[in-house]
Amino acid sequence: MAVDLKSLKVKLFTDGADKAQIVGMAKNAWISGFTTNPSLLKKAGVTDYVTYAHELVAAVPDRHISFEVISDDEQEMIAQARLISTWGANVYAKIPVMTTRGEMLFDAVRTLSRDGIKVNMTAIFTAGQVEKAIAALDGGAPACVSVFAGRLGDVGIDYRPIVQDAVKKARSTRNVEIIWASTREAFNVIEAHDMGCHIVTAPADVLQKMPGLGTQTGEDLTFACVKAFCADARSAGLALPLPGSARAAE
Repeated sequence: MAVDLKSLKVKLFTDGADKAQIVGMAKNAWISGFTTNPSLLKKAGVTDYVTYAHELVAAVPDRHISFEVISDDEQEMIAQARLISTWGANVYAKIPVMTTRGEMLFDAVRTLSRDGIKVNMTAIFTAGQVEKAIAALDGGAPACVSVFAGRLGDVGIDYRPIVQDAVKKARSTRNVEIIWASTREAFNVIEAHDMGCHIVTAPADVLQKMPGLGTQTGEDLTFACVKAFCADARSAGLALPLPGSARAAE
């Protein structure tokens, strides 16, 4: 049975930092939240992080928004996460699984979560990281663990066992949700749905395809494809003169 937008059980989050785009996506009731990161902030040209964040929370006060810490020092990260948490009741402080020196941050998120800070632990790529992240967050404030399935797939690593294990472990807690992250295509949303993920976060251009889920068959796509080929060949004025044809005799 084909999955359509109405039957999706996974929550849809938009991944991006362009304010106008976020506000536009928020007009869709089926968008449940938003995630950002420093790379996306840079791409969007954000230079005043605090002002940007306050404006975004004011524009979208009723949905999850994840803002990431920007330090590479554990104690500064903890302090920044506490600051980020003050930006709104809907805000999650996003913290990577480790520093650039390989220092793991499970103790940091455990402390924050027990203090009532909503945490989104990000850049998760291994089953071991999943296990420790969920253990650190279990029993604390509402939290998310972001598994970067798309990036694993980019280098040929089968992300399915890691995601399935993450979902199983998280569903044994009362407060941890799994985010399928680094989504590459619309079908990844179906995969996240089928695996029981709580959330999938994807760029707006992927999520904008969601209303089309389940609306076409393979046969429909074939007709649309060959019609487009034919129309484009004609509009481009392409020709292949064949022996004996009028064109070949010119």
